[in-house]
Amino acid sequence: MSTSDPAHPSHSQLLDSSRHFRLLRTRREFIGNAFCGFGSLALASLLREQRACADALNPLSAKLSHQPPKATSVIFLFMAGGPSHIETFDPKPLLNNLNGQTRPSEFGEAKYQFIKPDAKLLGTKRTFQKYGQSGIEVSDLFPHVGQCIDDIAVIRSCYGDMVVHSAAQYELFSGRIIPGFPSMGSWITYGLGSESESLPAYVVMPDPDGALEAGQPMYANGFLPASYQPTMFRPGNKPVLNLDLPAGISLAQRRKTIDLIRNLNEAVLDADDPELNARINTYDLAFKMQTEAPSVFDLSSEPQETLDLYGAGSEPTQDYGRRCLLARRLVEKGVRFVCVVSGGGPGNKQWDAHDNIEENHLRMASETDKPIAGLLKDLKRRGLLDSTLVVWGGEFGRSPEAQTGKGRDHHNLGFTMWMAGGGIRGGQVVGATDDIGLRATIEPYHFRDLHTTILHQMGLDQDLLNYPHLGRNERLTLIQGNLIRQII
Repeated sequence: MSTSDPAHPSHSQLLDSSRHFRLLRTRREFIGNAFCGFGSLALASLLREQRACADALNPLSAKLSHQPPKATSVIFLFMAGGPSHIETFDPKPLLNNLNGQTRPSEFGEAKYQFIKPDAKLLGTKRTFQKYGQSGIEVSDLFPHVGQCIDDIAVIRSCYGDMVVHSAAQYELFSGRIIPGFPSMGSWITYGLGSESESLPAYVVMPDPDGALEAGQPMYANGFLPASYQPTMFRPGNKPVLNLDLPAGISLAQRRKTIDLIRNLNEAVLDADDPELNARINTYDLAFKMQTEAPSVFDLSSEPQETLDLYGAGSEPTQDYGRRCLLARRLVEKGVRFVCVVSGGGPGNKQWDAHDNIEENHLRMASETDKPIAGLLKDLKRRGLLDSTLVVWGGEFGRSPEAQTGKGRDHHNLGFTMWMAGGGIRGGQVVGATDDIGLRATIEPYHFRDLHTTILHQMGLDQDLLNYPHLGRNERLTLIQGNLIRQII
């Protein structure tokens, strides 16, 4: 046999020196060399089926993100009612110079809820000081937060579409101006599940003074399955009732009861019934909380130094300080999204300073400044700030014009929010309003841009995080949001 015969290649001819691998001569040899690949495919299929089964049994099981995340949890410090950007993080010297005058025409028009067209501009009595290495100016309402400014990215150019509380609150949480759509907390838990098996994935801690204009629907899961609804904590020292086992009932007995309820429910469970599935998992979660939650809610285990850091135990910071400390303890245990609300009940009990901006904001800031700074400092020293995204803000800001002489009206055209931790580059100011704080003029960012950035830091893509509803794939941002790239 000639070695040059193309029908019978030699051993040397079977080696392709340019590609450095051996050409296979038989089907058996091919299958023998490829079996590892087939095994990997089979394993991937089995794992996928196992994952699908686990998700069906527990929709809140931890899920993979779309991209590597910078943060694993969010704490949203919601200043309900609309804190004034002019009195907090956006100094406007020209506004003080124009105090008592009508707005110059070059600033354009603005529509308000209560202010009349001939209203006079209102300067601020607050003073601003530069803090940290970044030298960012912060109002004397927030001296403790000012000490943390190098960890904070201040976004001075936020804006929304609505100037009434309820619609603006819906837009802040869900990206829509009407109820019935999922909040960002529900979207994030839908996308990522929970890292805790014994605590809720999504928690809201309302202000003890009462409900807000948009009510509970602004926090709700909307058309997402019921598993992604928030757990609403109660005010006071017992955020969740009935965590103690009844007298004479052991943990083992309670476990048997829960197992019986699960078995009865699963006997009639329809795979397409997410409501019943959510209820089954709620029973399991309630049982697990009886073992885990009491220790999380018991702040007596915290050192006095930590309680003092948050202002827990003394007025006026007692309530908000305890809730901020509890937020830290929750994310430490794997809770995905926590909303800590400041402001509740009618009008002046929120940051809704229609009558007297000085009285209202001095009172509201005195309750929250130290707890917020304590939260940032505590997260940082525990190594949790890197993985926890902290967001501060309300549904809008306040008007440059005066209402009733000493107050400010709702203002959606330009206001301030800030972010810290979770991969955010702190110590910088992004965007700006004009010289009287009327309108976002430099790098304006809508609520949808804030949502896009929050999702991005959590490793979620706004386009991939969607849910079919009424014939279309809905998402949090409604239309394409832009990343606030300067801060990430």
